[in-house]
Amino acid sequence: MSTAATELNADTGDLLQVGNRRFTSRLLIGTGKYRDLEETGRAVEASGAEVVTVAIRRTNIGQNPDEPNLLDVVPPDRYTILPNTAGCYSAKDAVRTCRLARELLDGHNLVKLEVLGDEKTLFPDITETLVAAEQLIADGFEVMVYTSDDPLIAKRLEEMGCVSVMPLAAPIGSGLGIQNRYNILEIVENAAVPIIVDAGVGTASDATIAMELGCDGVLMNTAIAAAREPLLMASAMRKAIEAGREAYRAGRMPRRRYASASSPLDGTIF
Repeated sequence: MSTAATELNADTGDLLQVGNRRFTSRLLIGTGKYRDLEETGRAVEASGAEVVTVAIRRTNIGQNPDEPNLLDVVPPDRYTILPNTAGCYSAKDAVRTCRLARELLDGHNLVKLEVLGDEKTLFPDITETLVAAEQLIADGFEVMVYTSDDPLIAKRLEEMGCVSVMPLAAPIGSGLGIQNRYNILEIVENAAVPIIVDAGVGTASDATIAMELGCDGVLMNTAIAAAREPLLMASAMRKAIEAGREAYRAGRMPRRRYASASSPLDGTIF
């Protein structure tokens, strides 16, 4: 987040709170699909993100000592590492992955739960997600959970004790943007925990729309990593999140069917 925006957030108390943690940036960023670790680190820095999500099943954070370590370019003393269970298709695998991450990160208990239904759509398996969430919460984890844009499921996950609910905007990696604004809005308006759009964002305007709807943040990976210039897109996304949040807080003008003169006629000399 830019220095000015960071200072504004700190002054106004407009911080993103997830569990007991507070962040000035509302952009969360993934670490997959970049050309190399150097580009990953530079993109994360350009985005201004403070929370960086890591696919434990696909990324080395110390479990393979002889391979390059992501934590060398995204150090835990600078960023909040958010282990995720990408690639898991059962509650059992997801729970095991989170426990491995906790061991590797010295007891870190904030995780992103993601249980997929099939390899083609990558839609969440809600039944398995509910099972995994219940087990992880009982085991002392703070669970940020990837889910569909179903308002009833979102509320149930919140009531179970998830610290953040993360509905998809569109399929993972699709770049289609928010396909059902009304469902996202319904989830936001009935939530008591942070709602963070996860999956489907393709460009800066998609991120701005999510924030203007009242979402507390946006998590993205492919939109930045697959851009022609990832570092430039990371910077664009940072600004988009800031603009969308400020517009939401400012309160947009009402929509009207007909024109309304910006310069009133009262007192006009003819």
